[in-house]
Amino acid sequence: MAAAQRAFGVTEKSGPRHGGGAREKIPIGADHAGYAMKERLKRELDQLGFAAVDLGAQSEQASDYPEFAHSVAQRVAAGEARRGVLLCGSGIGMDIVANRYPGVRAALAWEPVIAELSRKHNDSNVLVLPSRFMSEDEAVAALRAWLQTDFEGGRHQRRVEMIEPRGAAAGA
Repeated sequence: MAAAQRAFGVTEKSGPRHGGGAREKIPIGADHAGYAMKERLKRELDQLGFAAVDLGAQSEQASDYPEFAHSVAQRVAAGEARRGVLLCGSGIGMDIVANRYPGVRAALAWEPVIAELSRKHNDSNVLVLPSRFMSEDEAVAALRAWLQTDFEGGRHQRRVEMIEPRGAAAGA
């Protein structure tokens, strides 16, 4: 078994485990600008033993990023997935949409160290990548760093708990 797979908790007979022992499903979505990079990351997820759930786009034909951001963020917010991945040209639009969902902590990362810190310090559960500002190899490195990094907790736990609005329901 490859060392990279061991680093992600992959066993010889399965992939990374979640819940009842099934391979962890990771919803992934991109608009037209992120389509090619999404296809590369789906292959990477598969090689690492994860089950990529492709929520579109299905081509480089012009598409609207909010559609895909909603699809991924809804699954994470509902607990259908522990984490998800989004890609668009700058990553900004996807990040804004995803962070409107309670419990979603989407992090825009343009290099591996930012992805790692988003996990360590912010317990991010959606990785957003700016496809026009990084190479596919850089995106793979950021994805790997994000997947293999655990939340540190400690002083960061208190800060993460402060993210959700207090008092009245969010948006009220």
